[in-house]
Amino acid sequence: MRFEPRRNKTVSPRTRRLRVAGGALCAAVLAATLVTGCGQDGGDETSAATSEAAKVLPNQTDSPSGSPSETAQLTEDQTERKELLSTVKVTFDKAATTAVGEVSGGKLTDLDLEGLDDEDDASGSPSPSGSETDGASPSPEGSASPSGTGSPSPSPSGSSTSPKWIAEVAEEDGTAHKVTIDAVSGKVLDSAPDADQSAADKTELADQLSKATQTPQQAAKVATDKQPGWVTSIGLDENDSKVLVWQVDVVSKDWNKTTFDVDAAKGTITDEQVDDD
Repeated sequence: MRFEPRRNKTVSPRTRRLRVAGGALCAAVLAATLVTGCGQDGGDETSAATSEAAKVLPNQTDSPSGSPSETAQLTEDQTERKELLSTVKVTFDKAATTAVGEVSGGKLTDLDLEGLDDEDDASGSPSPSGSETDGASPSPEGSASPSGTGSPSPSPSGSSTSPKWIAEVAEEDGTAHKVTIDAVSGKVLDSAPDADQSAADKTELADQLSKATQTPQQAAKVATDKQPGWVTSIGLDENDSKVLVWQVDVVSKDWNKTTFDVDAAKGTITDEQVDDD
């Protein structure tokens, strides 16, 4: 077989420059075409994906433009609310139904999401964000419930580390029961009569219940109709004017908390305080 000798092709410098320049121009045109095409096809998809994500979690922190995330602009309290509420699966109304079911003939008088904006408990346990705040109640990873009955009994599911709803449910004669509910699974962790309640306390609570013609669910609806959001606390009490009210805490999707006083007999809002710290 006969092989033809390989020819050495000589390319002039000018020809080489023209080829390089021509290749670069083609690449630039192709890139511009691809970018234009991708922008037209992907714009609607990106907008749709962003809208869907916003429905899942309020105030999405990821910004397609690369601007600073909103998390960096939140206050300590707002960050704490966001972190804790992102783990809660059992809503106020479900927790209320579960708590009342633990006490025959009982009525809900108080329900709080433990570790969120709590100022009455002086345990000093760390907050969910890991920092200590004055008068903060135990964090979801913490210990005893406000009833003082000790840590909820551990369960195989690890509910001792979950956020909790702490409820007070009263019998008709005013006997109060403390009910602790896992805010993720909905399981009742503890239920027992309040050992510290005096006879006078029972009488006062029974009297308040007889005057409260509005249920806590109705009061919560009045509050969330005014300010949509998560109900994180509700309690029956007298205001400064000695009017019996349901005090309702609502955390809105900007992570601010608004406290409403709802007249327990008339169902009207008598006071409204926004905590935007």
